Amino acid sequence: MSENKLLDLSFEFAVAIVNLIDGVTVPKSAYMTEQLARAGTSIGANIHEAQYAHSKKDFVAKLEIALKEANETSYWLKVMFDTKRIDEATFKDTEKLCGNLRRILIASCRTAKQND
Repeated sequence: MSENKLLDLSFEFAVAIVNLIDGVTVPKSAYMTEQLARAGTSIGANIHEAQYAHSKKDFVAKLEIALKEANETSYWLKVMFDTKRIDEATFKDTEKLCGNLRRILIASCRTAKQND
C-alpha cells in the first residue's frame, strides 16, 4: 500500500467495479454496465490526476469531480441491484466501498478548501 490511502482505495474500487461488470450476465445490461464502468473507474482517475494539479483550486476541482463520479456510481449500483443485475451481497459490499470513498473525498475537499 502506498502513502496515499485515497489513491489506493480508489484503485481497489476501480478493480472491484471491473470485476463486478465482468460478472454481469443478464442480457440487455450493456448500457448500465457501461455507465457504471465509466463512473466507477473515473473516481480513481480523477484522484490520480489531482495529485498533479497545477494549483490548490485545480486539486479541489479534481476531487470534486471524483466525488460526483462516486455519487453517480452509487446510483448505477442501486439501479443494477433493483433490476436484479447484481445480487445483494455484491451491491452491499460495493456500495460500502463507494461510501467510504465518498466520505474520504468529502473530508479531503473540506480540508483542502480550509487550508486555502
